[in-house]
Amino acid sequence: MRQSRLLPLIIATALFMENMDSTVISTSLPMIAQDLGTDPIALKLALTSYLVSLAIFIPISGWMADKYGAQTIFTAAIGVFMAGSLACAAADSLEGFVFSRFVQGAGGAMMVPVGRLVLLRSVARSEVVQALATLTIPALIGPIIGPPLGGFITEFFHWRWIFFINIPIGILGIVCALMFVPNIKEDDTPPLDIIGFLLTGVGFSLLMLGFSTSGQHLIPGAISLGCTVIGAVSLVLYVFHARRTPYPVLHLSLLKVPTFRASVIGGSLFRIGIGAIPFLLPLMLQVGFGLGPLASGSLTFIGAVGALFMKTMAKRILERTGFRRLLTINAFIGAAFVAANGFFTPETPHWLIMIFLLIGGCFRSLQFTSLNAIGYAEISNREMSYATSLGSALQQVSLSIGVAFGAFVLETAASLNGDRSVTAADFGPAFWAVAAISATSGFVFARLSPTAGAEMSGHKIVKDRPPSAGLGDGMSGR
Repeated sequence: MRQSRLLPLIIATALFMENMDSTVISTSLPMIAQDLGTDPIALKLALTSYLVSLAIFIPISGWMADKYGAQTIFTAAIGVFMAGSLACAAADSLEGFVFSRFVQGAGGAMMVPVGRLVLLRSVARSEVVQALATLTIPALIGPIIGPPLGGFITEFFHWRWIFFINIPIGILGIVCALMFVPNIKEDDTPPLDIIGFLLTGVGFSLLMLGFSTSGQHLIPGAISLGCTVIGAVSLVLYVFHARRTPYPVLHLSLLKVPTFRASVIGGSLFRIGIGAIPFLLPLMLQVGFGLGPLASGSLTFIGAVGALFMKTMAKRILERTGFRRLLTINAFIGAAFVAANGFFTPETPHWLIMIFLLIGGCFRSLQFTSLNAIGYAEISNREMSYATSLGSALQQVSLSIGVAFGAFVLETAASLNGDRSVTAADFGPAFWAVAAISATSGFVFARLSPTAGAEMSGHKIVKDRPPSAGLGDGMSGR
């Protein structure tokens, strides 16, 4: 009993470390760029290299956990993440910093998905929504304290110190995991799909490398285009390969499950807009508005406060609305708050910016909690590791596309305005473009069944009420 209560908190240690790390770095990007002697926009590579690493190694995270045990992989992953953090602190060039972030991503690829897998296999389906919300509540403390802490350290000490924060947290996570996380493994684990792993690894890495270097950073434009084409071809080849192999590294057949398909496709579209925010927002506040790292972090942390608040209400809201109604309507609301960032100017009162970020954080959190739950509503325990691998890999790709696409629109806007460097006016089109993509996810969710995920949401479908008593369509909960 004690173990079951502690398990979400221990797994949350990994989420806390990863979330705080990403928010701390986002706040410090302009100062890191200045110290490394590069353009701040070039540091989109530091964000995308981490996400690319996740996309490469997440596909085998479920297999590794099944083969060697969840506890073994979880603790080893924390160790790799800590090693990557130390390498980031020691980096003295853009190339070195990008590589160090890639190492961090290799640890994060095993750390968070394996932890989530342990939790999903340990709780009843009716308790999944609450368990996931409980898991992420401690983890959201990271994004709350990360921006102001990163800004404070960067402004008054040195940005390199932000990476040492992960070390004591990681050590605590390893000790607790060795004591309380069960070493769950499968007795009949199939052989690893090495060809599939190579095709997805090459495909994801080159595709995202091509996207993220499209602004002529590190490599010439022709090579960027070549990486994009080769990456896309590799992923197409993997689709044909997956149809012929009995145990593919990514089980694309799971996309035939309606709730999982909506979670992956709709969730990926929604995350493109959300993925751009950690890159665009601090950059706008510091480069566009002229704020310091501490002032910027003192504004952006409020979004995580809204997300933390909403986690306590997600289960009750889902019980009243069901998944389809909530995901559909909330997709457009969440996208609208992403677009609202593009209307901020240097003269916008800070209290007004914080109100928008707070409310936007609430709606995004509600959407993510719902997406993470409904994706596993019709997945068996045996297929859970495959589903977490596929869902998590595509999730990271969408976040990486968000960063790359947001940076591309930002650079394009600056070029069209005749600016040698980005200005405050260039950020509006970038926010509006990624928000438009997020909004399209609402049309995907609208195709869900009214009863989709009812066992998880607790939403009761009224069947005995005559047609005239309801609203007359599936969105009423019928």
